[in-house]
Amino acid sequence: MTTPPQRRRRQPVAVPAPEPPPPPAESREEEGERKPERFYTITGPDGERALLDLVTLVVARADRPSSASPEQTAVLRMCAAPLSVAELSAYLGLPFSVVSALLTEMLAAGLVQARAPIVRQKLPDRSLLEAVMHGLQRL
Repeated sequence: MTTPPQRRRRQPVAVPAPEPPPPPAESREEEGERKPERFYTITGPDGERALLDLVTLVVARADRPSSASPEQTAVLRMCAAPLSVAELSAYLGLPFSVVSALLTEMLAAGLVQARAPIVRQKLPDRSLLEAVMHGLQRL
């Protein structure tokens, strides 16, 4: 009777040394990197918000005031034609909650107008279809 082969022990794998931590924020700013803005600096004080959803259309109503923030200026520039809140959020790279707070301020100042999207009826009016059908039959 033969004995089964013995298993060899695995040798521990050498773990590479961890990378050094990134330089402090002060030195990164000197290199040209910008620190991200905190969302509460964009949105201002917390208060009531307008009832906006992702498909609400926003249109600019006024020219950019001199006191407008960069985000407000971007919204006014983009909203020359109607845009949804979801599109604004994507183009600005900001979360929906921040964009809705920003739009609430702009609605209160009268800079933009928000309206519900235009919803088409699921089915056309039956009387219209009958009129078209009768008109085609007469031809």
